[in-house]
Amino acid sequence: MTESTDNRDSYPPTAEFAAAANADASLYQQAAADRDAFWAEQAERLHWEQPWTQVLDWSDAPVAKWFVDGKLNVAYNCVDRHVLDGHGDQVAIHWEGEPGDSRDITYAELLAEVSRAANYLTELGLEAGDRVAIYMPMVPEAIVSMLACARLGLTHSVVFAGFSPTALRQRVDDASARLIITTDGQWRRGKAAPLKGAVDEALYANGDVPHSVEHVLVVRRTEIEVPWTDGRDLWWHETVAQAAPEHRAQAFDAEHPLFILYTSGTTGKPKGILHTSGGFLTQASYTHHNVFDHKAGQDIYWCTADIGWVTGHTYIVYGPLSNRTTQVVYEGTPNFPDEHRHWNIVEKYGVTIYYTAPTLVRTFMKWGREIPAAHDLSSIRVLGSVGEPINPEAWRWYREVIGANSAPIVDTWWQTETGSIMISPLPGVTTAKPGAAMTALPGISAKVVDEEGKAVELGETEANGYLVLDQPWPSMLRGIWGDMDRYRATYWERYAEHGWYFAGDGAKLDADGDLWVLGRVDDVMNVSGHRISTAEVESALVGHSGVAEAAVVGASDATTGQGIVAFVILTAEAKDTGDALIDELKAEVSREISPIARPREIHVVPELPKTRSGKIMRRLLRDVAEGRDLGDTSTLVDPNVFEAIRASRA
Repeated sequence: MTESTDNRDSYPPTAEFAAAANADASLYQQAAADRDAFWAEQAERLHWEQPWTQVLDWSDAPVAKWFVDGKLNVAYNCVDRHVLDGHGDQVAIHWEGEPGDSRDITYAELLAEVSRAANYLTELGLEAGDRVAIYMPMVPEAIVSMLACARLGLTHSVVFAGFSPTALRQRVDDASARLIITTDGQWRRGKAAPLKGAVDEALYANGDVPHSVEHVLVVRRTEIEVPWTDGRDLWWHETVAQAAPEHRAQAFDAEHPLFILYTSGTTGKPKGILHTSGGFLTQASYTHHNVFDHKAGQDIYWCTADIGWVTGHTYIVYGPLSNRTTQVVYEGTPNFPDEHRHWNIVEKYGVTIYYTAPTLVRTFMKWGREIPAAHDLSSIRVLGSVGEPINPEAWRWYREVIGANSAPIVDTWWQTETGSIMISPLPGVTTAKPGAAMTALPGISAKVVDEEGKAVELGETEANGYLVLDQPWPSMLRGIWGDMDRYRATYWERYAEHGWYFAGDGAKLDADGDLWVLGRVDDVMNVSGHRISTAEVESALVGHSGVAEAAVVGASDATTGQGIVAFVILTAEAKDTGDALIDELKAEVSREISPIARPREIHVVPELPKTRSGKIMRRLLRDVAEGRDLGDTSTLVDPNVFEAIRASRA
């Protein structure tokens, strides 16, 4: 990787940037002086049909109620009000299809599309509170579907289009979705991959086990052949496209469920994270405005995430559209037809704010700086990073090669559960350090504490601990769908006596008190910014007839942050066919979960390191996977196990 020439430890904003920035340091003082008043002021950025009577009700902790009694419509705030304010001709979405087709959609056109979809979903008999599953690639109809659900008070559950039929079925069943919206197929590196077929496979997956789905609404995208069930399956172009383009939005309670988004849990059963309307939209809008320094009508914003992840919910759909953003939405992969694709798009639209994952930055580094250097990237004025901590080397390269050594980088820490950004530099205010998330945003409160909950002391030595959030925040999750006990146990049990939320991430404070996130401390791996639980991958491996037992760990990986390394014991009957078996097992995991979860390495071993109580020592397996000296092996039943494991890796 090319060494950066600029190796400073801190990067203050330029005077020019600071002078024109949306945020200044007074936001921190305001929030500290009166937290509730601060959040009330942020909520005023939205249109409320009925004002709230109380900013925060925390009496039923750990379930918060924000903007109590307030009523609003999320879609109205993202679309209608901009049209009514005279901005109907402003482009909302510059959509770029992978094969090279493109569409510009104005706010007025977006409103008509969302209204049509809302009218047709109403015709199907869907009512506020019903759940809709959206299993789609990055096409405009996916965003229209989310907004139409929000408009009608239908709770959407977006399932990443790269997930397997099994994963889709699990999520459909858990939420009891009445409708699935999908496409015939999706473009991936120039090939059309079926998607509607995967929906059928999901719905028939459990044989005769009934499911909740009444209809499957299909957008034509790739023109490939699709399986069809008359009466149940419906074409978008024959239904939604024919509906009336006017629809009157009605207001819903601030706590009305907006969406469920499934995320990996340590048990391997995905957790349906529930987000509601008023608080979520308030914080999504506030953070998008201040963290990205977005100027409506001037900036061209591009978040490269997928709507299947929370980043796509908060920083493609709800945050940006509530702020009247003109944004780029790209359907495909960064290297189709070649590695210049992203920079061609930046040039074509004059992108000014670019938000992506460290994995992609490291991939760009690997491809070489001559690729971005062949393009005019001078329009870029703010860079963002999301999904995992960014290493200082990648941070410096990003700033220098993509940001012309001047664009501030906002390294954002947040989670599916937090709903929107919690910790980040503010461009124009913060003197940023490469690799540091820096400090909690105004209105947010975070601490780094030890096992007992004592704040780690600042000092010469860097203080490592656990990252906790000690005050409720507007976009916080309101629970796990259908399982409030699991919600309390997962997030609140560890520091129950303090009443703190534990994020599952380790963190440290440096001598200046700035915060650095160190990554997961539980059995959840962070691969390219996607959370995958070790249990989920283990169960996919054990699902193979030849595998008796499996242990999975995340090992550090130069490109993806963590790579999945699996150790498997074969059944007595299984034949070890070497590479053929390994390929088969990797394919099994891809099929069961998603290609994202495909292990980087699989090692067939005679035994796994276990404690006397039968617990697999993943910490030691991680040492093996990363080539480190082993820590304490005294608690193992058989310390010699490692010699056999090492031999298998050699």
